[in-house]
Amino acid sequence: VQLQASGGGLVQAGGSLRLSCAASGLTFSNYAMGWFRQAPGKEREFVAGISWSGGSTNYADSVKGRFTISRNNLKNTVYLQMNSLKPEDTAVYYCASAFGLGTARSMYAYWGQGTQVTVSS
Repeated sequence: VQLQASGGGLVQAGGSLRLSCAASGLTFSNYAMGWFRQAPGKEREFVAGISWSGGSTNYADSVKGRFTISRNNLKNTVYLQMNSLKPEDTAVYYCASAFGLGTARSMYAYWGQGTQVTVSS
């Protein structure tokens, strides 16, 4: 199984980025997908999740109204649209797959390598 995250970069506060995560080696449509992030010196935290069908989503309170998770099962890809970015959003962002929609890291079996997002003030 391989999850390849991309789309990170350096952006000014208030700007936008779109992360992508391309999956291979698994039946993508069988899995819920999630995005997590880890800032330096902090624990990895849940950001957003989406059910296998895309019909259900959930978000961390810190990103609600600014971030949107979506997926394309024909392209085996999950996305994270990040708007109104803040310096505190700076972190390495990871995509992961799970059998059910949830926020706990322990639910996610497969992880991507991460992509760096840096938001300057």
